[in-house]
Amino acid sequence: MKVSLVIMAAGMGSRYGGSKQVDGLGPNNEILMEYSIYDAIRAGFNKVVFIIKPEMQEMVEDICGRRIAQMKANDGANVEVAYAFQDFSSIPAWYHIPEERTKPFGTGHAVLCARSVVHEPFAVINADDYYGADAFPTIYAELCALPETGAATMVGYRVDKTVSANGTVTRGVCQTENGKLTKIVETFKIKLYPNGDIRDIENGEDSPLIPPETPVSMNFWGFTPWIFEKLEAYFDRFLRTLPAENIKGECLLPSLVGELIDSGEMSVSVLESNARWFGVTYREDKPAVQEELKKLHDTGVYPKSLHD
Repeated sequence: MKVSLVIMAAGMGSRYGGSKQVDGLGPNNEILMEYSIYDAIRAGFNKVVFIIKPEMQEMVEDICGRRIAQMKANDGANVEVAYAFQDFSSIPAWYHIPEERTKPFGTGHAVLCARSVVHEPFAVINADDYYGADAFPTIYAELCALPETGAATMVGYRVDKTVSANGTVTRGVCQTENGKLTKIVETFKIKLYPNGDIRDIENGEDSPLIPPETPVSMNFWGFTPWIFEKLEAYFDRFLRTLPAENIKGECLLPSLVGELIDSGEMSVSVLESNARWFGVTYREDKPAVQEELKKLHDTGVYPKSLHD
């Protein structure tokens, strides 16, 4: 069975300081998405799709694309590698892009750009997050069992394992019932206090505590190709209602998921993970991430190098 890992990497160049400089955080200069790819392939995934800007393809091929295409999946075949491009060429012809607009239209737009190369169940992740090795076998098994229509899945992380001591973070705060997602709220200013308290401070420092076990989304979703039709319609509505003066508005994947849940069109299973997410949200996060990755290599979670 073909199952894809779709990696949203179009922002990777800017996040890492430019398309000619990718920041290796592992002990052998591995970048974070290489860990997700390694974990996914050993879990059973046999196709990797990079969503990138067109000018990034050579860089991604040099970093890992060509090497991954030589790796063997669990079925013995070579891992399939494909590229999808997130740029303005995928925008409907009727929409006029403001001259001031330079960035693409968010995660919903990114996944829609992969429609032509993804025809099988797939997981979608961010390029610059570490999700934990145990999460990939769990979502792979769920994807293999998903109905073709009306269902999706996601990996949920405890909010206390996704915050940064160096500043606020944005997370999709989830409500669940009987293992199903009932509501997701994009929350933009979650702050970790020195005493361990966690609050959403968008409306002030005296906001209610967020319990540490609260599940949040880290954009680790699982879908079938059925989602593309819904996503195309949602993106069309997004563009039609986006104010012309809003040159930074984004079509967010969690917003579509929430709408489909509310309308009863889709059921989303929530797979729990106790793994500690990490990523470099702030420059000050980098040393801690490097230390955590080194521990994972030293304890045998990963081999000495992911490049061998």
